[in-house]
Amino acid sequence: MNLDDIMQMASNVQEQMAKAQNDLDRIEVEGSSGGGMVKVRATAKGRILKLDIAPELLTPADKDMAEDLIVAAFNDARAKADAAAHAEMQKMTAGLPLPPGFKF
Repeated sequence: MNLDDIMQMASNVQEQMAKAQNDLDRIEVEGSSGGGMVKVRATAKGRILKLDIAPELLTPADKDMAEDLIVAAFNDARAKADAAAHAEMQKMTAGLPLPPGFKF
C-alpha cells in the first residue's frame, strides 16, 4: 500500500463511521427491571425514547422501590445500547485491515 491508498482507506473509514453513528440512533433497545414493572426504551446511541412504569408502583409507599427500579431499568437499557452499538461497529469494521488491538 502506498500513502494514497492509506489516505483513501482512512477517508472510507471516516464515511462509514459517520453512517454507523447515524444508524445507532435508529436501533432501539429496551431495558427493564422489577420483572417488567419499569421499562426504558432507548436508542443504541443512548437517547431515551420512553419510560413505562406499572401503575402499582405509583404509590407513595413504594416511592423508594420505584426510584431504584427506574435507575436499574435505565442502566439495563444503557448496557443493551452499548452492546448494540458495539455489535454494529464490529459489523462495520469486519473487513478492514486494522492493526491488532485497534479500537474506534
